Amino acid sequence: MSTTIDTTAFDRLREGFSGTLIEPDDPGYDEARTLFNVMIDRRPAVIARCAGVDDVIAAIGFARETGLPSAVRSGGHSVAGTSMCDRGIGIDVRPLKQIEIDPERRVARIGAGCTWGEFDRAAQVHGLATTGGRVSTTGVAGLTLGGGSGWLERKHGLACDNLLAVELVTADGRTVRASDDKHPELLWALRGGGGNFGVVTALEFRLHPLGPEVTAGLALYPAAEGAALLARWGDAMRSAPAEVGLAFAYLTAPEEPSLPAELHGQTVAAIAGLYAGPPDE
Repeated sequence: MSTTIDTTAFDRLREGFSGTLIEPDDPGYDEARTLFNVMIDRRPAVIARCAGVDDVIAAIGFARETGLPSAVRSGGHSVAGTSMCDRGIGIDVRPLKQIEIDPERRVARIGAGCTWGEFDRAAQVHGLATTGGRVSTTGVAGLTLGGGSGWLERKHGLACDNLLAVELVTADGRTVRASDDKHPELLWALRGGGGNFGVVTALEFRLHPLGPEVTAGLALYPAAEGAALLARWGDAMRSAPAEVGLAFAYLTAPEEPSLPAELHGQTVAAIAGLYAGPPDE
């Protein structure tokens, strides 16, 4: 434990903490602090891997008592690295993996530690989905709190547009449920306003029928054709039906046998996405 941390406060945190407290000398510390953007190299004094809401309350209380900075980590996809901090406490909610799908009401309750891949797989069983991340390992909570752009947004709005309720722990350690009926102003702020209103522990979403099949794919072109391709893509999207969700990007082509060898390792222009309507159309 770093000498800059109040050991008495840390002992109190340890008492009754049902998750795992990871210190710099512990096995697994580097894995626990590593983020999706590996250019970010932050070293917290302790990582609190929370097994439940009570652990989140305890971690926030520790940060408040000691004055240490804190950061909340789920998927860890924040490009700016805000999912981890230096010399503070990393509040890791990844163990909060509960998923409840109500197919009759078309509502999902998702733990803050879930990724979009996990959410999508659970909802897909019932032929349901909502707008989610384009990368399956992105955290549900962070993407939604930031707005949440995804393949279904033209038909169903952003992830935050489908957010029905949020359960969180505030800076003073209170548990709050924000919905249209309770704390509606807080829910309004959480729908795309960022993650600075508390530590989210669960979210509820509106679901939509999808499938049982969608048409999806990735088309690659030489980078030199990118400007003309982007113009054509823009023209097409202006009149495309709402079921069409496409993105334009520049990528490094992988060395896959299905791709021409001359593109391997090269920067290419790409159009990716899906059509969420009947495949015959």
